[in-house]
Amino acid sequence: MKITWLGHSGFRIEIGGKVLLIDPWLAGNPGFPEDRAAEATKGATHICLTHGHGDHASTTLAIARDQGIPVLCIHEIAQLWDGKDDVEVMGFGKGGTLDLDGVSVTMTHAVHSSSFDFTGEGLQYAGDPAGFIIRGEGHSIYVSGDTDVMADMEVIADRYAPDIGILCAGGHFTMDMEGAAYAANRYFDFKIVIPCHYKTFPLLAQDAEPLRARLPEGTRLVEPQVLEPITI
Repeated sequence: MKITWLGHSGFRIEIGGKVLLIDPWLAGNPGFPEDRAAEATKGATHICLTHGHGDHASTTLAIARDQGIPVLCIHEIAQLWDGKDDVEVMGFGKGGTLDLDGVSVTMTHAVHSSSFDFTGEGLQYAGDPAGFIIRGEGHSIYVSGDTDVMADMEVIADRYAPDIGILCAGGHFTMDMEGAAYAANRYFDFKIVIPCHYKTFPLLAQDAEPLRARLPEGTRLVEPQVLEPITI
């Protein structure tokens, strides 16, 4: 299995013969070299979208169309995008699971907001924000999406036992490094934590050391580098 950071909250996860793009914001992302977009999307089989904000969703339709792959997202976004740009959308809801033939994607709760803010038509409703549990190759990955710490994490941990946590940790719009560490200590038994939603803009955290310093013993922090695969 390989997990590759695409900057901000974007990831490429190669698992169980599938290549999942998580919130692949490529065009306009200060942390992503746009001339390497083809490398980031090569062989992709699905896009998993946590919510509608532009720093997550604004290039989703273009990538899905160019790659000929479906978008997995909450029902309301699927309804809004159905038939757009000849892109297939697979809408589901929190607690729902999609079986991708050897890999499963379960939608989980997140505490945030969700709207389209990049269409030029003002803010548009985009359903609820979400996270994902991705299971395959004997691993369970928790992708938090944009969220604060929440009591629901106890249920997510108990039910899905994720060993890898991809956690937003930049602060300001989401939980910060200390909050992510609190969640890892209070609710989860991660073997690996990968921070995201940081470094992109000056108002976000630039350093993951506060998270590393507070993680429980036995949990390893892996700071991602853009387009450098983490092999697990």
